[in-house]
Amino acid sequence: MPLTPDRAHTLIADRALPQSRGLTRAVSRTASSAPVSPTGKAIARLVSDPSTPVFVTVHANGRRRYGYWRAHDPATGQGSCYVALPTDECDRLHAAGRITLGEPVVDPAKTTYRVRPTRTPAKPLRTVTGPTLAA
Repeated sequence: MPLTPDRAHTLIADRALPQSRGLTRAVSRTASSAPVSPTGKAIARLVSDPSTPVFVTVHANGRRRYGYWRAHDPATGQGSCYVALPTDECDRLHAAGRITLGEPVVDPAKTTYRVRPTRTPAKPLRTVTGPTLAA
């Protein structure tokens, strides 16, 4: 089932994630033109939503966990819990330059970063040309 922002809570709340990876490995920071999976697109949309702050916690042993707090939805009765995001997909987005990590908050056992979408400069709507002044 593809991950969508409203159904992200059902994806992997309890699945064990790989423990052998850390942020110490070299990660390419160049934006890639490689296609993003449907799950990656849904994660990118979730990260782009300003009302849903996404964080990555890097533990002292190198284990990373991407996640966010899902607020309680009275209509469905679900929520009020932390939701883990797929580490592999988030790492692919980070390596492709589609998400960035904010300033670290460090304590002895872990470091936490805010995950944000990469912003590309907007192109001008039109090019303004005018008469040049002769000197």
